[in-house]
Amino acid sequence: MTHQQTCLVTGAAGLIGSHLTERLLEAGYHVVAVDNLNDYYDVHQKRSNIAGFRNDSRVTFSEIDIRDREAIDELFATHRPVSVAHLAAMANVRYSIG
Repeated sequence: MTHQQTCLVTGAAGLIGSHLTERLLEAGYHVVAVDNLNDYYDVHQKRSNIAGFRNDSRVTFSEIDIRDREAIDELFATHRPVSVAHLAAMANVRYSIG
């Protein structure tokens, strides 16, 4: 595996997403990590979750909402990920509609 292979991880600042990102980096992937860092859960904890890889040159972190289709389309066009781990979610369905 080369560092040229890219994985997109949505919800990368969450507990599972941040651990998956770390494992993908260990496996040699470049990771496009996406999270909107909303405040439904503790933003300080989310920032702590990504602190270990936030400035890693093999990570592109994008603070965007996955509902922003234009931004997501741009990420795919720019980074061309070979796989996607979709872990982003809203804890309350009411907030996900918009």
